[in-house]
Amino acid sequence: MPRDGSSGRAAELLEIHEAERAFERIESWLLERGFFAPGGESLVADLYLGYGLSETIRRTVSPVPPEPCPLPLAACAVRPEVHDVEYDNEDRGFSVGRWQRTWAERDHAAAVEAVRAAIARGDVYQVNLVQHLSAPFSGSPRALAARLAPLTQPNDAPLGDSAWRVFEGNHWAIVSASPELFLSRSGDVLRTRPIKGTRPLGGRAELLASAKDAAEHVMIVDLERNDLSRVCVPGTVRWPELMVAEPLAGVEHLVSTVEGDARPDAGLAEILGALFPGGSVTGAPKIAAVDLIAALEPVGRGASMGALGRVHGNGDLELALTIRTFALAGRRIHLWVGGGIVWDSDPREEVAESLVKAVPLLDAIGAPLEPARAATGAARR
Repeated sequence: MPRDGSSGRAAELLEIHEAERAFERIESWLLERGFFAPGGESLVADLYLGYGLSETIRRTVSPVPPEPCPLPLAACAVRPEVHDVEYDNEDRGFSVGRWQRTWAERDHAAAVEAVRAAIARGDVYQVNLVQHLSAPFSGSPRALAARLAPLTQPNDAPLGDSAWRVFEGNHWAIVSASPELFLSRSGDVLRTRPIKGTRPLGGRAELLASAKDAAEHVMIVDLERNDLSRVCVPGTVRWPELMVAEPLAGVEHLVSTVEGDARPDAGLAEILGALFPGGSVTGAPKIAAVDLIAALEPVGRGASMGALGRVHGNGDLELALTIRTFALAGRRIHLWVGGGIVWDSDPREEVAESLVKAVPLLDAIGAPLEPARAATGAARR
């Protein structure tokens, strides 16, 4: 059971292993515990949503990729009040073995070419492809989070503090250094801040000058506008920030803000159903992209490309997109990194970009990817 970081009291925990009606089950479970009703204002729930929940929007019947680690598809833990996470700052709080990649570079590059072929056919405009890394692990999830903390301060905290960054379940844990806001609700305002476009630190000028990155980014902003319009009052969806360059989690990113006023009758399940999964980790059109992802990626996305954060008793919420996120299960540590593929993507550059995102994280935890072992593993097909 997850525990309150201050008092040690066990939190109530819901784990979901079936995608069908998962959002409705979460909303009902929270309602039973006093959420979204008078008197529930002080309640707080930690919420984790795995990318595997996207199975419900797929149109093809091809099998989903096998998951590389045993995790629930979703989990929710209710605590009586918010407490910050007590990190374990001891250097010997964990150990990580040698990393292995599921995709060899040639197979990852071939998948990029397959996406380009799908774009040429008119099936999709953009698809996000993700590669998976794993290594032996032992130790404390909170010690891991402590090592990541310098990457997420002060500008990289989409939810405002550190308490949401560790979710511990039954024999599994998720540790996130995400800089991306998937979804927030504050009163009537729903907001998302999609990230698309990446360069190493110091590459801001090149990033802002890139026509490819601008086109990739605007596609996702349009997708998020469409998703928000499904649950917002007509005419209220707006984008107060468009393609702002920000240093986040050790790299330079393009970020936009898209927001709208929620319909009075839009509940948690409907809102999550309209927005999940985030467009920046799928591509566009979303359903066609999700189908192609399932056909091309060798393993499932586990804890990545989903959401992690909080739901408050009054209905407000803050959820980060689980990029830059580790999963701990079965004595192994897992990380997923990737990027958006468009028509003018270069396969070698896309493989390199995914590793650009991994390097600051692996360096921060003292477990860099060894080049000689970077291409181990094989694709599912």
